[in-house]
Amino acid sequence: MVARAARATDLADLDGAVSDCFACPRLVAWREEVARTRRAAFRDQHYWGRPVPGLGAADARIAILGLAPAAHGGNRTGRIFTGDRSGDVLFAALHRAGLANQPTSVAADDGLTLRDTRIFAAVRCAPPDNKPTPPERDTCAPWLHRELTLIRPTLRVVVALGAFAWAAWWPALRAVYGVRPTSPRPAFGHGAHWSGTAAPDLLGCYHVSQQNTFTGRLTPEMLDDVFTRAKLLAGAD
Repeated sequence: MVARAARATDLADLDGAVSDCFACPRLVAWREEVARTRRAAFRDQHYWGRPVPGLGAADARIAILGLAPAAHGGNRTGRIFTGDRSGDVLFAALHRAGLANQPTSVAADDGLTLRDTRIFAAVRCAPPDNKPTPPERDTCAPWLHRELTLIRPTLRVVVALGAFAWAAWWPALRAVYGVRPTSPRPAFGHGAHWSGTAAPDLLGCYHVSQQNTFTGRLTPEMLDDVFTRAKLLAGAD
């Protein structure tokens, strides 16, 4: 898989390779089982049931790094953060920030486009209980590293959604940018900010999970503040 990721010459090539990955047996079994059994509300739909590639601009100045696709969201629709409550919150915020042309993302062919932004996950397959393991994260890392390499010329800011994505950034920082993070590594928190001289700025943001948004731990105003700051750091109008 490392070699396949390294051979990807552009994002389209990378996306095709990602969607054909079978490297993690537990994740492969789970994503395919979910696609077979389906949720009752989506019983008549054909599930994607494969790894979910990134979404957005090849010249992105802002990257949004998530945890993994949702079992009945991206694993169903084939597009990251699409078709679930987390996506409802995220894309509404991106639309308010002027980074998405519409506030909803319900299907891969719904006309959504992103501006100055690309979204991808640390782990590309839906995991059981939304909890990938560290070895699965590490196995999937070459896809993340190659995606960052391909958008490196324009990338200025990475927004890490949650502690898992925040932790996945540090190996990528070293692999892609040759930058060794400080020890101890900066702690994750909403609004946390790390700045390096030879790499994109990193912003922490609570994950847009239902657990966070339904309880008020993450509010629309908090998301708006993060994306306003990301745009400012990225020099995006």
